[in-house]
Amino acid sequence: MKTFQLEAASRADLGKKATKALRKEGIIPAVVYGGSETRHIVVTQDAVRNLIYTPEIFDIDLTVAGKQSKAVLKDIQFHPVTDEILHLDFLEVTKEKPIVMEVPVVLEGHAAGVRAGGKLVLEMRKLRVKAPYDQIPERLTINVEELQLGKTIQVGALHFEGLQLMNAKNAVVCAVKLTRAARGAMAKK
Repeated sequence: MKTFQLEAASRADLGKKATKALRKEGIIPAVVYGGSETRHIVVTQDAVRNLIYTPEIFDIDLTVAGKQSKAVLKDIQFHPVTDEILHLDFLEVTKEKPIVMEVPVVLEGHAAGVRAGGKLVLEMRKLRVKAPYDQIPERLTINVEELQLGKTIQVGALHFEGLQLMNAKNAVVCAVKLTRAARGAMAKK
């Protein structure tokens, strides 16, 4: 997993007024869960921009007041209209304790249904997995070579060594759908 260095500062004022003032200055309030206690911190928007606006997951080396710890980004809250980052949640990780995390899905191969005139559609860009932190991969690769026209791959059909998938078993990960052009060609026959 890629590593991301992040400097943060502790925050004492936790009220609504103090939080609004921080956001006005371009500072994002955040919380670090896990470990021995919950810590309230602040980070700059510039510091987390490359962490947030990417489909990849990172191993974060979080430094708060000289103390360093390993963490992952658990949740992001955006403003509903302006898409401004309102709040971040980090989860402090240890090698022993399993965590639940979203991991990006990558499709591999050329589906048989696509060769027959269909279109491959990725329905779920990320899957929730539960595993010890050091066993979570950067991405989950799914081979779609055998996927036929009109067929789907569901979460229940997938298996990854050492990972427990937390999504609903009948949720569709990807599908090969019939295109309009293929439907028109079939109707003419």
